Amino acid sequence: MGIFYLNPFLIAAAVLPALFLLVRVNRADKVEKEPRGLLIMLVVFGAVSTAAASIAERAGIFALSLFMPVDSLLYNAILYFVIVGLSEEFAKYFFLKKRTWNDPEFNYSFDAVVYAVYISLGFAIWENLIYVFSYGLGTALVRAVTAIPGHACFGVFMGVFYGEAKRRENMGDADGSKTYRSAAVTVPALLHGCYDFAASLQSRGYMWIFIVFVAVMFLTAFRLVRKMSDEDKSI
Repeated sequence: MGIFYLNPFLIAAAVLPALFLLVRVNRADKVEKEPRGLLIMLVVFGAVSTAAASIAERAGIFALSLFMPVDSLLYNAILYFVIVGLSEEFAKYFFLKKRTWNDPEFNYSFDAVVYAVYISLGFAIWENLIYVFSYGLGTALVRAVTAIPGHACFGVFMGVFYGEAKRRENMGDADGSKTYRSAAVTVPALLHGCYDFAASLQSRGYMWIFIVFVAVMFLTAFRLVRKMSDEDKSI
């Protein structure tokens, strides 16, 4: 196991797909680039959020196993939609809001998308390193086209609602801001749950459901990035 931690090929395979997406979303920020220090900090906070999510997931899995059979359909639904999806997306959101909500650099709507994608890919990088060190290069290749873009997509949806929440607060609409902040967690958590739950179904027929879901989510997130970038405005 120790040699994997020194293997530059495994490290590159784990990190480069996320770095590619980080560069792409930063290039889409056309009006005003965000400070490099802030972006690096968001990636670090995303990595740190994996620890908080892991603690919440372990506690949730232990509690869930006390009440229903492991690997039943209901067990998996609660596991992926509530315990995994909500734990991971809330952990990302917590650190996202902690670092950026009152930052004066947060002054355009597309900033929120950049921030959320950076923190989500920070999470994905650390998670990917763990998987690749444990299971090897084949896992890295699969996750490069599934899990890494998946986390980026969750970040896009989080950012869209997060940016609107900030705009509503600046308008003096406290209730509207609260509603959109809630959506910034629940929508990505539901998408995350759908992703994991569909991936867990052991059937060729269900595999196509997973593929279609991922394709639609990726396409929608891509269009949202392009739309938000083209229509970026001060908030």
